[in-house]
Amino acid sequence: MNDFTKEFTTNIQKHIQKLREDLRGIRTGRAHTGMVEGLPVEAYGGSMKMKLQELASLTTEGNDAIIIMPFDPSTVQDIEKAILASPLGITPKTEGTRITVRVPALSEEQRMKYVKLVSQMIEDTKNAIRRERESIRKDIKNMFDAKELTEDDKYRLEKDIDAETAKSNDELQTVKEKKEQEIMAV
Repeated sequence: MNDFTKEFTTNIQKHIQKLREDLRGIRTGRAHTGMVEGLPVEAYGGSMKMKLQELASLTTEGNDAIIIMPFDPSTVQDIEKAILASPLGITPKTEGTRITVRVPALSEEQRMKYVKLVSQMIEDTKNAIRRERESIRKDIKNMFDAKELTEDDKYRLEKDIDAETAKSNDELQTVKEKKEQEIMAV
């Protein structure tokens, strides 16, 4: 019976982890490697599609630069193309095999746009969690109707599921506030 709660908690954490990974790609006022590490790169003449972090080491230099050092020098041009094609609006500068990406400061308009995007991503995650909750509740109801659960067990499980949902909503609110603070910091 406790399997419902464990499964639900596991699924919630998967959704929240995916959200955290997606949020790392959103620009803030400071340069960070998370902005580019998941960038898809068509390497080796387009024969392989890999994430940037699989092709190069990434570091930051100061608050406004990301340094990209490709493991294979033949991928430098592929990495440049991927950065230019990305929606980040940043331009790479290459010196030999070292690629430097300067991250310009965000305008107030851009900051507000990113805050709205974060809010939308949080809401999408909340909706996914609601769908998970409804699915689990339906399973519990079906088991109760089939006389596989007592009424007490049904209410206890529903209460546990609701408590996990509330806990996840609190966690999402914390994630949202933290990301918004990062975006709005000058």
